[in-house]
Amino acid sequence: MDILAHLLPAGIAAHASVLLVVIPLILAPIAALMPSGRIAWAISLLAAILVALLALVLLGEVSQDGVVSYHLGGWAPPLGIEYRVDALNIPILLLVGFVGLLCTIYALPSVADEIEPGKQPMFYSAFLVCFTGLLGVTITGDAFNVFVFLEITSLSTYTLVAMGGGKDRRALTASYNYLILGTIGATFFVIGVGFLYMATGTLNMVDIARVLAENGHTRVTEAAFAFIVVGLGLKAAMFPLHVWLPNAYAFAPNFVTAFLASTATKVAFYVLIRFLFSIFHPEVTFVAASFIWIFAVLGTVGMIVASAQAIFQTDPRRVLAYSSVAQVGYMMLGLGMGTKAGLSAGMLHLMNHAMMKGALFMALGAFALKFGVRSISSLNGLGRTMPVSASAFTISGLSLVGVPLTVGFTSKWYLILAALDRDWWWAVAALIASSLLALVYVGRMLMAIWMEEPPTHQGKAVAASMAPWAVVVPMSILALANVYFFFNADPLVYLANAAAEAVMGGR
Repeated sequence: MDILAHLLPAGIAAHASVLLVVIPLILAPIAALMPSGRIAWAISLLAAILVALLALVLLGEVSQDGVVSYHLGGWAPPLGIEYRVDALNIPILLLVGFVGLLCTIYALPSVADEIEPGKQPMFYSAFLVCFTGLLGVTITGDAFNVFVFLEITSLSTYTLVAMGGGKDRRALTASYNYLILGTIGATFFVIGVGFLYMATGTLNMVDIARVLAENGHTRVTEAAFAFIVVGLGLKAAMFPLHVWLPNAYAFAPNFVTAFLASTATKVAFYVLIRFLFSIFHPEVTFVAASFIWIFAVLGTVGMIVASAQAIFQTDPRRVLAYSSVAQVGYMMLGLGMGTKAGLSAGMLHLMNHAMMKGALFMALGAFALKFGVRSISSLNGLGRTMPVSASAFTISGLSLVGVPLTVGFTSKWYLILAALDRDWWWAVAALIASSLLALVYVGRMLMAIWMEEPPTHQGKAVAASMAPWAVVVPMSILALANVYFFFNADPLVYLANAAAEAVMGGR
C-alpha cells in the first residue's frame, strides 16, 4: 500500500479521503449522458477501480498513522466537516470498494439482459450515486453528513430496485415498500441526530463524544439513542425491522441484489457500531442494557426466525434474502455481547458474509441469465449444465452454513468463542440451531442443483454451458475467497481485531 501511495501523484494521495467520494459522484452525471449502456458501464468500472485503489492507499495510511483526518475546505473540526478514516471503518471502505469493483464487472452482461438499452446509462448513474452514498456514510466524521449520505444511498437504491420492474412488476411494489420504510428509518435517525445536537451543540462525532463524556447523559441523549438505534436498525435490516428486505432482494435486478446484499446492510451496521461505541460508550447504563436486551436478544431471535422462514420459500432469491436477515442477526449477537471478542467476531462475520452473499447472488444471476431461474425447482440439474456457476454456488452455500474449510466456519467459530467467554451457552445453542436450519435451506437448493435431472429441450438434455466471462470472473473470485480466507484468515482477523480495539481499547 505504501508503494501504491508513492506511485500516485502526491496531490492525489493527500486527498485520497475526499476523492474516494468525489470520483463516483462526478462520474455519475457523466454516465447518465452517455449514448449507450456499455460506455456508461466503462465509466462505472473506471470509478470502481479508482475507489478500490484509493481504499488501499488509505489502508496504508491508517496502518502507518492510526487515524487519517481530512478537513473539507480547510475548515478544522468541529466547525468544518471532517472525513475520518481509522481502524474501524477501513475494513468497510475496502469491502465497499472491492465488492463494488467485482459487482461492476459482473454488471456488464447482467444489466444488458435485465435493463432496457435506453435506460442503462441512467441505471449506471444511479449505481454510482449509490456507491457514493455508501462510501460517504463510511468515511464521514459528521453525524448530519451520515444522514445526508444515507439518504443519497437510499434514494438511488429505490431507483435501482424499481428498474427491475421491466422484467418483474413486483419490483415496483418492493421499491415502494422500501421507500416507505426507508423514509421512516431516515426520519428516526435524523430526529436522533437533532437531539444530539440539542444536547451538545455540535455535529462532529468526535466532538459529540467529548461533550457527552464531560457533561454526562440526559433524557435528551437517551431519546437520541432510541431514535438512532431504530433508524439504523431499519437500514441494517435488524429483526424485526427487516420487512423491506426480502422483496427488495428478490425482485431487484440481479446485479443490484448482489451489490446491496454485500454492502448496504454492512455499512448500516458499521454506523451503528460507530454511534454505540464512539459516541454513547458502552459504559453508559442505558447503552449497556441495550446490548443484551436489544441487540443480543433480537439478533438471536432473528437468527432462528429468519432461518426458519427461509426454509419455506420457493424462490431461491427469497431464500437468500431471509438468510441475510439471519446473518445480520449473527452480527447483532456479536455486537450485543458488548466485549472486544464479540465485536471482533461480528466484524469478521460482516466481511465474510459479504463474500458469501456476493458469490451466491452472482451465481443465481448466472442461472437466470441462461435459463431464467426463478424457483428452486428450476435449479434442477444445473450442476451438469452450468458446472462453474453451480460450483461457485455450492462453495458459497456451504460457507453460509458454516462448513469447515470455509470462512463461514471461521466467523461462527469466533462468535462461539466470544459467547463462551461470557458463558452465554444459550447463544451457542442458537448459533448451532441457526446453522442447522441453514443446512436445510441450502441443502434443498444443492440437492436440486446436483441430484436432480438437468433440463431438456425437445427431448434432449441441454448441453453444458458457461456464463459470460464478466459473470464467471467476479463470481469465482468471491467463491474462492470463501476458501482462501479460511486457510489464510489472518488478514481479515487482524482487520476485525483492529476495528474492535479502535473503539473499545482495553474494555
